[in-house]
Amino acid sequence: MADYSQLYDAILNGDHRLAAEVTKAALEAQADPSELIAKYMIPAMNEVGNRFACNEYFVPELLIAARAMKASLELLTPLLAAGGAKRAGRVVIGTVKGDLHDIGKNLVASMLEGAGFEVIDLGVDVPLEKFVESAREKEGTIVAMSALLTTTMTNMKSVIEALQSAGLRDKVRVMVGGAPLTPQFASQIGADGYSENATEAVALARKLAAELATSA
Repeated sequence: MADYSQLYDAILNGDHRLAAEVTKAALEAQADPSELIAKYMIPAMNEVGNRFACNEYFVPELLIAARAMKASLELLTPLLAAGGAKRAGRVVIGTVKGDLHDIGKNLVASMLEGAGFEVIDLGVDVPLEKFVESAREKEGTIVAMSALLTTTMTNMKSVIEALQSAGLRDKVRVMVGGAPLTPQFASQIGADGYSENATEAVALARKLAAELATSA
């Protein structure tokens, strides 16, 4: 495979136009979409996460890197789907009922896509029935919920109870995040994990996907 390290650099530096250009050129040269993701895009997003953890990058850098990665993914995803490429896992993500905040949720969704997950973004103000319906579509799904208000975070427990009532709780994993949340709250409502930021969310999703794979 030719060297497309410019794609790595474009994502790391948040240059979405260059990311798209390099991706188009690579596809015209018959590059393997899966290899572009595994060799350049995922490592780039991992490095973005490392820099965020070390306080070298902050939320704006995360956002523009995610935008660059998304520009490339938009060109690759249809080809991956057509080729039946194996994904890192399936994540259904949304902001819970009554909450219209989406910046954090969007960033997590983009980071998860960059890490190779199939992401179904349900948007904001998502009723619990929608989470359950989306989780039912495929066994082994990770349900990721976000809330930015103390008045809406309690709705996460209702979703988990609905998954239980639907007989799905043992077949999925639930992760939660958002400014007012704590690990203690996540544990109290019966979630499988809590992440403080988008980088932690990717690591948590990988852990939960591995659990689902071994329990399948």
